[in-house]
Amino acid sequence: MDQFTSSSATMKALSSSSGKAPAISVPFRTVLISMVVLWSTYFVLITARSYILDLDMQMEMAFRRGLVTIAGIGLTVVLWALLRLVDRQALWIKIGAATLFAIPVAISIGQINHFAFQDIQERLEQRFVEERGFRFDDEGNLMFDLPEGVTVKAPGPDSSSPPKLSESLIIAPAAMREDDWKTVLEIALGRYFLLLAWASTYFALLAGYQARAAERREQQFRSAAKAAELRSLRYQVNPHFLFNTLNSLSALVMTGKADRAERMIQTISRFYRHSLADEPTSDVYLKDEFDLQQLYLDIEAVRFPERLKAEFDLPDDLDKARVPGMILQPLVENSVKYAVSAVARSVHIKVIAREEFDRLVVSVSDDGPGVPDGTKHGFGIGLANVRDRLQARFGSDVAFSSGPIPGGYKTEIRIPLSRPLPT
Repeated sequence: MDQFTSSSATMKALSSSSGKAPAISVPFRTVLISMVVLWSTYFVLITARSYILDLDMQMEMAFRRGLVTIAGIGLTVVLWALLRLVDRQALWIKIGAATLFAIPVAISIGQINHFAFQDIQERLEQRFVEERGFRFDDEGNLMFDLPEGVTVKAPGPDSSSPPKLSESLIIAPAAMREDDWKTVLEIALGRYFLLLAWASTYFALLAGYQARAAERREQQFRSAAKAAELRSLRYQVNPHFLFNTLNSLSALVMTGKADRAERMIQTISRFYRHSLADEPTSDVYLKDEFDLQQLYLDIEAVRFPERLKAEFDLPDDLDKARVPGMILQPLVENSVKYAVSAVARSVHIKVIAREEFDRLVVSVSDDGPGVPDGTKHGFGIGLANVRDRLQARFGSDVAFSSGPIPGGYKTEIRIPLSRPLPT
């Protein structure tokens, strides 16, 4: 039941990974920081320009400029809310949306800027008029009164009428409604390109977050596929072992060795409780793996009480090293099948672990006759399973060797040494 549950979980993970990608957005905190940085830079540069030009009313203008900056941040938030509507669209659509949506926002900022500085502009104009001896007439025209005795010809309202003599000159005509809009549009034009610069920054941030999300999804998919491969390879071990042990149990029963058969059944029960307790794709402690293989050899010792001799060598400092569960099972099983059962004499099986240059080295060897030619096919299946599982788990960072040695056969694996962190 646990195996089917694990397989179902893997399939769900794969299905989720291959489904429609969730919407990816830039966190509001990051967006707000980018706006504050942009508008703060604007505030600093304009204020520095004002001091360089030695303009009047610096403190009051800085205060008004700060209000415009705050309003600019707020309206940029509105622009961001509009741009979020096209977050998942093609780049050319995003560029078009930014170009379009920035227009009303820039005009709004221009109006706020004009309104904030309008009274200051009027006061500066009034001071200029007073210092230069100018005046405004009833219509709002900026006038200059000529000295006594000096007159100039002023054109009449009708081109056919003779020009009039005037003692005042119009320096600047009264401002019209259209002039205010020209001022607003001029300010808005500069803010428009400022907003486009921020939109470019936002799209760059969005692209970065989407790229990282895609990398995470790809990694999740690879992890799910890798887990499925490990689970499949691990499940190949269980039925093969069960088939062999049931055959051994049957042989004991048929030969009337009931006491040995009973001991074997009890040991098989302990073995399967131990082996099925772990998730098939998870790593286990090396000590637990050695204990599991000890149980297996105890089972086989019921069949070969005089011929099977087992030796385990596990240094204490490697007890907590991590290895794939049941990774040694096919190797130990091969030694029993092709060494112990193939001869009438006693055979020693050695399972040894050691550390070499921060790598874990585990070997399974025996002093049997090696591998007869007629059994190479079945022998190779177990080795291929171990090799494939190691490559699926560690990639190319493994070394696997198997072959005859003087006086027997030996298989050795070298994998990265992984220990739990000290607590």
